Amino acid sequence: MIWLGIDTANTPLSVAIVKDQELLVEETSAMAVNHSLRAMPAIEELFAKTGISPSDIDAIAVSEGPGSYTGVRIGVTIAKTLAWTLGKPLVGVSSLKVLAMNGLFFNGLICPIVDARRGHVYAGAYRYEGGKLIDVIEDGHYALEELIGLLEQRESPILFVGKDTALHAQVLIEKLGDDAVTAPLHDQLPRASSLIYAAQQSGEEADVHTFVPEYRRIAEAEANWLKEQGKDKGRG
Repeated sequence: MIWLGIDTANTPLSVAIVKDQELLVEETSAMAVNHSLRAMPAIEELFAKTGISPSDIDAIAVSEGPGSYTGVRIGVTIAKTLAWTLGKPLVGVSSLKVLAMNGLFFNGLICPIVDARRGHVYAGAYRYEGGKLIDVIEDGHYALEELIGLLEQRESPILFVGKDTALHAQVLIEKLGDDAVTAPLHDQLPRASSLIYAAQQSGEEADVHTFVPEYRRIAEAEANWLKEQGKDKGRG
């Protein structure tokens, strides 16, 4: 079985092809490039390198968010278009879970972090049990202090994963002390091969027509609009 994996949810870009449980090729980059310009050429390069044609793939895995609104939309749109055009199944996986896959076998909590600006992060917490990642704290949009409070309640070593961890490392170490562990550099980026592995474990095929990104918070424009509506109601 041949899988194509696509992760454009945040700054890193990762795409991969896995055939019969063997990773054939993977491209992962942390450079801040425009995914709308780079994602499809990167996928085309995978097909060229492997000699596999798009019609040969059996399933597509895509990182469904949370993360950059634009980045998530690009990956999901490409995946849906390919799945619809080729008639292939599509499986969406949390972008945070994809990051957490880098912490498999860690004896404690695995906390993927993506910066959401203004003192907030996209984050969750997982534990590796029975060969799978188990949700401990639900993926969401958290104030950093709120997330730290939830983690403190668990009284466990915590492996922080994701390139944005560096932005908050000082506060995490100050608050959590020795329980805070930062993943090494090579484990800070999402891997499309891990995305495929998680999709295989999930087995939850999405409806291509209704599948949408998981933003985990409303867009800033919508939030501002709702805020204005609240002001207007208050004036009434």
